[in-house]
Amino acid sequence: MSTMNISNSKTSISNTYWEMLKDLSSDIKLELIAKLSASLVAKDNTSDTSKNWTSEFVGRWEDDRTADEVIEDIRGARTSNREIEL
Repeated sequence: MSTMNISNSKTSISNTYWEMLKDLSSDIKLELIAKLSASLVAKDNTSDTSKNWTSEFVGRWEDDRTADEVIEDIRGARTSNREIEL
């Protein structure tokens, strides 16, 4: 049932844009088609790299310390700007 609502929503949006654009000249419509096409191509090219950007970092951390030692170092390096009253 929700698929039907999403489909109707997309159709409604496209109909709204069509009503705004249908009276434009052919030249302007062709320019818009070119821009929309270019945006799809650009989006397709970046989507592959954006999905896998984290894979560049796999296995990159090199350290001789144990996890507990790293955690201790991180906690020890923390600073606080607030004064604590006891």
